[in-house]
Amino acid sequence: MTQHRSQPNASGQRIGDQHAPLFTLIRDKLRERIMMGEFMPGDRLIENRLSEEMAVSRIPVREALRELAAEGLVTIEPRRGASVAILSDEEAFNMVEVRAALEGLNAQLAAARRTDDAVARLQRILDEGVAAAEREDMQACRQLNHEFHQTLATVPGNDVLREIMDSLRERTAQVFAPNDLRMATENWSEHAAILRAVIAGDSDLAGNLATQHVHNAAKAYREERAKKTA
Repeated sequence: MTQHRSQPNASGQRIGDQHAPLFTLIRDKLRERIMMGEFMPGDRLIENRLSEEMAVSRIPVREALRELAAEGLVTIEPRRGASVAILSDEEAFNMVEVRAALEGLNAQLAAARRTDDAVARLQRILDEGVAAAEREDMQACRQLNHEFHQTLATVPGNDVLREIMDSLRERTAQVFAPNDLRMATENWSEHAAILRAVIAGDSDLAGNLATQHVHNAAKAYREERAKKTA
C-alpha cells in the first residue's frame, strides 16, 4: 500500500500531528496557500488530495473549505466540488475602491504615528523584498509583500482598521499578489516610496502613494486577465 507523507508546516510539524482543532489549522493553511499564490483562481481544491497531503481525514478538510467559502475565498459547486474563487470584474472593482481608500488612510496614520521599531521592521522587510526580486524568487516576493502590508497595518495602532483591512486583504489576495518579476520589482519600488513618506512623517504623501499602489496593482491584474482571455 502506498504511504503518503504529509506536508510539514513552517515549524517542521505535520498538520495531522498538531493538537489544535484540525479544521482551523487546515483552514488557516489553505488560506495562506491561496494568498501566497500556490493555489490560483479557478484551481480545484480536491478533498482526497488535501487530506492525504495534510495527514488528516476528509471531514476537517471539508469543514475548512466551507469556512473559506463563507469568507469568499473558495467556491463550492454541486458535483464539481471546491475551487479557488474567481472575482468578477465588478467584485474586483468594488474591492479595489474600498481597499485603496483604506490603504491610503492606514498609510496616513502610519506616517503620523510611526515609531523607530516599526520603521526598522518595515525597512528590513523592504530590503529582503528587494533582494528576493533581484534573485527572481517569486515565492519569497509574495510572502514578503504580504508581510510588508501586514506590518504597515499595525503601525497606526487602530485595531478596527487593521481587522477590516485583514479581511479585505484576504479576499483580494489574487488581485494584489505579484505574479511576475516585473510586477514584483515595481511593487518594491512603490513600497520604498511609501516607506520614505512614512519615515518623513508626510501623511498626505504616504496616503496618496498607498492609494496609487493599490490602483497600480489592480491595473496589472486587469492586464494579466485580459492577456489570458484574449
